[in-house]
Amino acid sequence: MSLGKGNFQFFGGSKTLYELKQNMATIGQQLQKTEGELSQKAIDPTASMEDIQAAQKSRDDLKMRFDLIKEQHDQMEAEQKAKFAAKDNIQNIADPNEQVMKAKAELIKATIRQQPIPADVKQILGDRNNTGGEKLLPTTMSDQLLMEPLVKNPLRDISTFTNLMNLEVPKIAFQLDDDDFIADTETAKEMEVTGDVVKFGRNKFKVFAPVSETVLRGTNVNLVQSVERALESGLAAKEKKVAFTKSPKSDEEHMSFYQTGSTAIKVVEGANIYEAIVNALADLHEDYRENARIVMNYADYTKVVSFLNNGNSTYFAAPPETVWGKTVKFIDAATDPIVGDFSYSHFNYDLDVLFERDKNVRTGIEDFVLTAYVDHQIKLKSAFRIAKVIDTP
Repeated sequence: MSLGKGNFQFFGGSKTLYELKQNMATIGQQLQKTEGELSQKAIDPTASMEDIQAAQKSRDDLKMRFDLIKEQHDQMEAEQKAKFAAKDNIQNIADPNEQVMKAKAELIKATIRQQPIPADVKQILGDRNNTGGEKLLPTTMSDQLLMEPLVKNPLRDISTFTNLMNLEVPKIAFQLDDDDFIADTETAKEMEVTGDVVKFGRNKFKVFAPVSETVLRGTNVNLVQSVERALESGLAAKEKKVAFTKSPKSDEEHMSFYQTGSTAIKVVEGANIYEAIVNALADLHEDYRENARIVMNYADYTKVVSFLNNGNSTYFAAPPETVWGKTVKFIDAATDPIVGDFSYSHFNYDLDVLFERDKNVRTGIEDFVLTAYVDHQIKLKSAFRIAKVIDTP
């Protein structure tokens, strides 16, 4: 039987990988049957040598056919695998945004499944961990979560935010050779007591982003958005909580605008909220008043509008900035309005932002966990005032 190229078209040509698998199965079954017949003839004393040789030749022909089909099959399968691998390779994605999105998804999936993070994912997201032992959040994810979140804390529009390790900053951005250059006596007294440099600490907290198996198996976009929005919401909630709490945790007292004691922000009173804020602005030194902003809750603002309207609806249609001539930010946690130059409100995230995986045993849902270190320093208390309504007996 000739096995020349011309006679082998039945098994070759432009067949699909599936057809080649079918051909391999068919020839394999025939080969197995022929080998069995050959074994029987070999032990049969009545079988002639011609019969045995014919069985051997039939076996060899089928073996050669099987090997040729398998070679073609293996080559085609390898090409298809390479094509799929190239298509799935993050490095081959042309769109940079899509590339980052896929890299984020792969990092989240690998973390949840407790698998190693692929090297190309680390490269795209900016791996800053030289030891390979810790799970530091890559620079791309860290920057976008900490410094450019989709879910925003209104303070982010007016306060200072950084992402630096062991940060120390001067309280005032410039100095003169004259020690008495500070015109605001309250600022001068404060700096004499507390010094002219602020050192930021590390206050650890965790944010949990639940990830169901359905989301994990879904699209990269849905997975990344689901995790990032949960983390961003957690970060925003933490920032607002430490800045406006009146019951701070131990060692976090300095982060609240409402801290008490000798370092408390000065309280300025008025007969009503509107007057209290007017008085607070007037009480600020001009160095801070020019860049002052107002942070208050919306319920208090509606009281101010009702008071100013006095029977008409003029102020309901006007933007809040027209009431006091200053930008107003609404945060429900601001139980008493805070007035001041919020550039002296400074949040810093330490660089060592970690990620890991945890499982909620009660629900069975996996958590992508972010561990961050934040500090909020009010660099100058004298740059702020708390507006409060006079308590009436």
